[in-house]
Amino acid sequence: MKTRLGLFVVSTALAGAMTIVVAGCNKPQETTGMPPPNTTVGTEIDDSVVTARVKSALVADPDVKGFDFKIETRKGEVQLSGFVEDQTQIDRAIAITRGVEGVRNIDNKVSLKSAATTVGNKIDDGIVTTRVKAALLADAHVKSLDIAVLTRKGEVQLSGFVDNQSQIDRAVEIVRDVVGVRSVSNEMSIKK
Repeated sequence: MKTRLGLFVVSTALAGAMTIVVAGCNKPQETTGMPPPNTTVGTEIDDSVVTARVKSALVADPDVKGFDFKIETRKGEVQLSGFVEDQTQIDRAIAITRGVEGVRNIDNKVSLKSAATTVGNKIDDGIVTTRVKAALLADAHVKSLDIAVLTRKGEVQLSGFVDNQSQIDRAVEIVRDVVGVRSVSNEMSIKK
């Protein structure tokens, strides 16, 4: 079982690294007047490995595996986002993440659910999430691949690491105009 998990982590990390390399080759350079972030392909690969390790550790834990967390990593800083039932679930996820090799810091952006979700809500939320992702992809000024989107009863949570405040502001503005969005929770951070 451990061998399979190890192979899963390594293959997930390699797939993530290849995606980053390939996506980076085709991405037009944005000119914002700001210097580019200080990351290298090696840092991106290391972050992909840390993300895969955190995901694997959370899935392997019987108390946490059923929760819907989004995990983003930037220079060893792991951002956890999503919706859970109570604070003990957040605390457990943070404790597990803290124990993962390569995690330097944890940015907790997890929110508590306000009420139970129905099948209809889940379907509606899936449609809203799809609309939000499409709207973000359609805007050339937002690096939408750096933004994770979660929806719960029309509340859209945006998380991830972006280059600057103008990208955050633009993303929130775009999402507010999407049909079905009741509110927007900005949990994005600026890359350091």
